[in-house]
Amino acid sequence: MELRIFTEPQQGATYDDLLAVAQEAEELGFGAFFRSDHYLAMAGDGMPGPTDAWTTLAGIARETQSIRLGTLVTSATFRLPGPLAIQVAQVDQMSDGRVELGLGAGWFEAEHRAYGIPFPPLKERFEVLAEQLEIVTGLWSTEGGYAFDGAHYQVSDSPGLPKPVQRGGLAGGVPVLIGGGGKKKTPALAARFADEFNNPFAPFDDAVAQNDRVRAACEAIDRDPASMIFSSALVLCVGENEAEVERRAAAIGREVPELRQNGLAGTVEEVVDKIGRYTETGQTRLYLQTLDLSDLDHLRLVAEQVMPRV
Repeated sequence: MELRIFTEPQQGATYDDLLAVAQEAEELGFGAFFRSDHYLAMAGDGMPGPTDAWTTLAGIARETQSIRLGTLVTSATFRLPGPLAIQVAQVDQMSDGRVELGLGAGWFEAEHRAYGIPFPPLKERFEVLAEQLEIVTGLWSTEGGYAFDGAHYQVSDSPGLPKPVQRGGLAGGVPVLIGGGGKKKTPALAARFADEFNNPFAPFDDAVAQNDRVRAACEAIDRDPASMIFSSALVLCVGENEAEVERRAAAIGREVPELRQNGLAGTVEEVVDKIGRYTETGQTRLYLQTLDLSDLDHLRLVAEQVMPRV
């Protein structure tokens, strides 16, 4: 099982905070540093304010050497597909091929209102997502003269530049991640476009069922389901003993019983056992949602006592 660090900087983090976590995660051997793409805190005041996902990753790309970088997930409502393809390809170049693009339909209406971003109905957001996936991957794979005529976007005679460094993804570029709990559209989009499918904060049994839907969607278009990477995102709260678990839960404003049920929480032994359950279902990556970015000892504990056993 590959363990990746996932941060939520809209809750309150500077670029320097994020860089410190990314560099520590790299030093400790975590597989990737990912961040959310949000502009408004879900709770609290969010001070000192949000940071932009791709601006952040561009900076971190130049200040790390080996750790992979990505979004969980970029909102299709925030960006136009052509500029997004350019942004991601450029950060991929800046990182020497270490970037992954998580892309979703967007869901947090309040942040759209707060920053003047249109927030269409769900059906339209999924249409926009599908067209963005088509265009972004099409621009990366074209040899020139790319065109697309959709309901929301039209592209004509595009050179599809710049190209990412990576050429190994499903679409011949940066690996694409899609996630979510939708039972029809989400699995179908993942089967068409995604290198990886992610279950964000889903109950264990729900994640297993959703992965089966994605596998069925792959088979429906004659794609080998084994070519899909399956992963989950879970809030992290690990301690060497019960007192440490309780301290870390209190620091992020959560209750230990709830975290044990819904997250990756508990003592080292408990967490190792829970990761084993995910491995048994065919999942090969876990994104550890790290909410207290000042607690780098938390990452060190996972790296030293959990990672070698999973």
